[in-house]
Amino acid sequence: MGILAHVDAGKTTLSEGMLYLSGRIRNMGRVDHGDAFLDTYELERERGITIFSKQAVFKWKDREFTLLDTPGHVDFSAEMERVLQVLDCAVLVISAADGVQSHTVTLWRLLKRYEIPVFIFVNKMDRPDADREKLMKELKERFGEGCTDIESIYAGAEENLESLAVCDEDMLEEYLEKGAISRESLRQAVSARKVFPCWFGSALRAEGITELLDGLEELSAGPEYGEAFGAKVYKISRDAQGNRLTWLKVTGGVLKVKETLPDVPGKVNQIRIYSGDKYEMVQEAPAGTVCAVAGLEDTYPGQGIGCEEASELPVLEPVLTYRIELPDGCDVHTMLRNLRQIEEEEPQLHVVWAEETSEIHIQLMGEVQTEVLQQMVKQRFGVLIGFGEGNIVYKETIKAPVEGVGHFEPLRHYAEVHLLLEPGERGSGMQFLSECPEDVLDRNWQRLILTHLEEREHKGALTGSAVTDMRITLLTGRAHQKHTEGGDFRQATYRAVRQGLRKAESILLEPYYEFRMELPMENVGRAMSDIQRMNGSFEGPEAESGQAVLTGSAPVSEMRGYQKEFAAYTGGFGRMFCTLKGYDVCHNSEEVIDRIGYDADADVENTADSVFCSHGAGIIVPWYEVEEHMHVESGVKATVSGQELTPVAAVRPVRHTIELTPEELDAIYVRTPDPVKRRVNSRPVTVSAGLSDHGGARKKAKGDREEYLLVDGYNIIFAWDELRELSEADLAAARGKLADILCDYQGYRKCTLILVFDAYKVEGNPGEVARYHNIHIVYTREAETADQYIEKTVRRISRHHEVTVATSDALEQVIILGQGARRMSAAGLKEEVELARKELKTEHLGKGGQLRHYLFDHLEEDDAKEIERVRLGKEK
Repeated sequence: MGILAHVDAGKTTLSEGMLYLSGRIRNMGRVDHGDAFLDTYELERERGITIFSKQAVFKWKDREFTLLDTPGHVDFSAEMERVLQVLDCAVLVISAADGVQSHTVTLWRLLKRYEIPVFIFVNKMDRPDADREKLMKELKERFGEGCTDIESIYAGAEENLESLAVCDEDMLEEYLEKGAISRESLRQAVSARKVFPCWFGSALRAEGITELLDGLEELSAGPEYGEAFGAKVYKISRDAQGNRLTWLKVTGGVLKVKETLPDVPGKVNQIRIYSGDKYEMVQEAPAGTVCAVAGLEDTYPGQGIGCEEASELPVLEPVLTYRIELPDGCDVHTMLRNLRQIEEEEPQLHVVWAEETSEIHIQLMGEVQTEVLQQMVKQRFGVLIGFGEGNIVYKETIKAPVEGVGHFEPLRHYAEVHLLLEPGERGSGMQFLSECPEDVLDRNWQRLILTHLEEREHKGALTGSAVTDMRITLLTGRAHQKHTEGGDFRQATYRAVRQGLRKAESILLEPYYEFRMELPMENVGRAMSDIQRMNGSFEGPEAESGQAVLTGSAPVSEMRGYQKEFAAYTGGFGRMFCTLKGYDVCHNSEEVIDRIGYDADADVENTADSVFCSHGAGIIVPWYEVEEHMHVESGVKATVSGQELTPVAAVRPVRHTIELTPEELDAIYVRTPDPVKRRVNSRPVTVSAGLSDHGGARKKAKGDREEYLLVDGYNIIFAWDELRELSEADLAAARGKLADILCDYQGYRKCTLILVFDAYKVEGNPGEVARYHNIHIVYTREAETADQYIEKTVRRISRHHEVTVATSDALEQVIILGQGARRMSAAGLKEEVELARKELKTEHLGKGGQLRHYLFDHLEEDDAKEIERVRLGKEK
């Protein structure tokens, strides 16, 4: 049984009353006194709000209840929504002082979505302004005629009994026949969510709680469980000793200690039944038990175990993003690991690592979460973090259907995928399905493609924000009997999605609030003007109880902070309730796109280009040309909406001419590793962008570009026999010998040579760049591989310099090609080094007499004769 409510409705106080009257606790705690039984965390006692869901077990008469107390504050709604996945019934608490609030409506919708029977308790009826009839009328208006004052039914009020009977056909038939409704019929109607019993009382004074408990015992019906084992995970936490706990409900069979669970790493070391912060350990848990399990690994909220299916994605999601500001001396990668641990426990915290800026961003529901997160990190890890200014979390979708194609075929690899991307309804999320015949592509490959579609958040082409509200259908594809591997379809699938998004006309979406304003009549004009200014829409105004009511929606970006302004101009007599409505078209798309400045071409981590094999080597084909090279014909027959597909010709890039001034050129050189001081002309330099990076245009400019050679150090060491043998005895000596060899080679090539070594496993390593004779040696920082450093450096300098990368990593070679650099294998580098040695030796030995320098060779004839005479000792 879960207890849900808007913040300050008295939910935790009601929980205390239930536990006290059932004999589970000796004294009723109070939230304002900081001694509530279920507020076990210091943060909750300090702030007087519930932040984390809690469990307690109690008995009432002959039934045992597991009580789950949930957070009421809207910022912690995700914690509440996870609990809904395991409930058999819920008690929704309404404050008599505030009535049905906006967040209460959100809770009602979630309870309907998860099909949970609801019992309603109207709290704070001891207030002098509490009006029972008025509140009952409001409940019926907002939640439906199924809301029933159950105490009047028990009292035998004929009028209320007739109203109850019409809620269900079976009850109506029974009432017409017998003139009464049995408890069993009422219980079935409650379970079917046709009737919602209502009680009235005061939790603080323990009034009405006994009647509520009697009603729960009499009218709630527990589900029937099967013999096959199943469990639903709803929460992850850690105890005071740091042990990882998986909170779950057993939905079938029996859970036993020391057993392993299907498809879950680890084993069940302990089964704990919690009540508050104390727990009892048991050896087994039958179906219906809610417990915390120690020993399981890689579990996550919403996971289904055994015969239980996984839950759908949560409805409530964060709409604000903040940049984490760390104090001096705090390592960003260590803090990233710490925040990932908290994210595992609190999924409403979305931790995002920005590789380009080496910053941590976090997505939250609201500003209260930032304060709580700050205190959690301080208490657990001893670091006081800060937050940059909050920004809106945008999303993207497409306007019309489009086919996306991806091909991945470096040497000895093969995969091709054709997808149909179609716009979905607002709020529908991402949907994936297959219409590819199994005789065209094997079922296992199709399942793998669908898995790759679901496993990541795909970036849009406008701002790099996540895409949503789309239906992606697998049309066709091709695998190679010998060369196709699982990773090949991952690459082809990602490229197909991206290619479709680059072709499509994208739409930027932003989050919207749904609001309800209750305010004096004289303030209506100001409110309506403000809503229009915020690019919102509204209905009304309508008159209710002497006040005007405006309902509508407006962008979150515009309504942030408006609550204080609203309270000011209504003189404190107005009430405004906001709840997240969902995502819709952004009201200032162009401004947002310009401000974010996302460059889809520069995002090589999400490339739309495909890889084909030509003459035994992989070649990169730009996304706007790939359809001409595809091996499989388009699988499009018809779209669900009947709209025509967007042709690639409509979005083919246009060649542009850009003028670079000497100052801009100097800025480019300064940003490259080991900036090369160059003399530039005083006149502007014209270069081509867009198509100029392909074909002959690159060759034409080649002679004017500085040459760079980046070498993957350990890759070369383990590829060259003599260095590999040396590394087995002394790795440092192998590094030194490779560096010496490359110094000689650089002297011959006269290029800028950068030797890169992995140091990503060295904890706390900030990275190092050192000059060694005539080359540069780079040791990467913690959590950064040599491949990542090379890709990042190539991306920065390849547009303005001739770049070659020496590595034998096949995938790395493909990525390098896609960024406009040339590749050189380890064997190719060795051959070049040996050739350079031979040419240097030949050139040096071919000088003959020039190997030594004689004084006589550089003297005038008369001086030479005089010196010769002195040498021979002759007199004049």
